[in-house]
Amino acid sequence: MTALRLTPPLLLGGRRAGLMIERNLYVYRRTWIVIFSGFFEPLFYLLGIGFGLGALIGTVTGPGGQEISYQLFVAPALLASASMNGAIMESTFNVFFKLNYQKTYDAILSTPMSVGDVALGEIGWALIRGGLYAVGFLVVMALLGLWVSPWLILAFPAALLVGFAFAAVGMAATSFMRTWQDFDLIQLVILPLFLFSATFYPLETYPEALQWVVRVTPLYQGVDLIRSLAVGHITPVLLVHVVYLAAMGVIGLAITNRRLGKLLLK
Repeated sequence: MTALRLTPPLLLGGRRAGLMIERNLYVYRRTWIVIFSGFFEPLFYLLGIGFGLGALIGTVTGPGGQEISYQLFVAPALLASASMNGAIMESTFNVFFKLNYQKTYDAILSTPMSVGDVALGEIGWALIRGGLYAVGFLVVMALLGLWVSPWLILAFPAALLVGFAFAAVGMAATSFMRTWQDFDLIQLVILPLFLFSATFYPLETYPEALQWVVRVTPLYQGVDLIRSLAVGHITPVLLVHVVYLAAMGVIGLAITNRRLGKLLLK
C-alpha cells in the first residue's frame, strides 16, 4: 500500500496543490501583517546602508564594468535577499511546525490530496510570499528613482525563481530536522550568503580564491541576475544563473517529495 501511495506524488503530484495554497490564504487572512514582516529588513538595509553609507561611497563598479550609484548596486541584491528570506521563512519554520506539532499534513493526507500536492502547494505559497516582497521592493525602487532600465521588469520573475530555489531546498532541509535548535544551522547558512554574495560589495573586492567560492553560491546567482537586469546588462551568463536556480528548485522539490513520503506515509 505504501509503495502504491508513494509513486503518484513522485511522478504526478501537484494536481491539487492549489488547495494547499487556498488553505494558507484562509489561515493568514486575519494575520496578513505577518506575511510582510520579512520585507522590512532588506528595506531598512536599503534605506540605512544604501543611502546612508552610499552617500559616502558614491559610485561603484556594476555589471559589465559600468559605474553605477551605490544605491542602484545594493537595491537589486536586497531584492534577491528579500525573495530568499520570504521563501525560507515560509518553507522552514512554518513547515516544521505543521509537520511536527500541528500535524497538519497528516490530516490533509486523509483526503484525496497527495504528498506531491502538499510539497508543491507549500512551495507555491512560499513563492507567493516571496513574490509579494519582490513587488513591494520594485515599487520602492521606482519611487526612489532606481528604475533605470526597462529590463528591470524581468526582475519579478527572476525573484520568483530565487524564491522557488530556496523554498524547495528549505523545505527539503526542514524534513531532516528534529528540533527547533536545528534551525540554527539554517541561519548559519543564510547569514553568510546574505553578507558574502556580492550583496554590499563588488565581487572584485574579495580575494580571488573567495571570488570563485562566491560565484557558485545560490544567492549570488540571484543577485547577479537581478542586478544585471536592473542596469540592462544582458549577457548569456544570465542563462547560467537561470538554469542553476531552476535546477536547484527541481532537485529540492524532488527531495521534499521523497522525504515527506517517508515521514507521512509510514
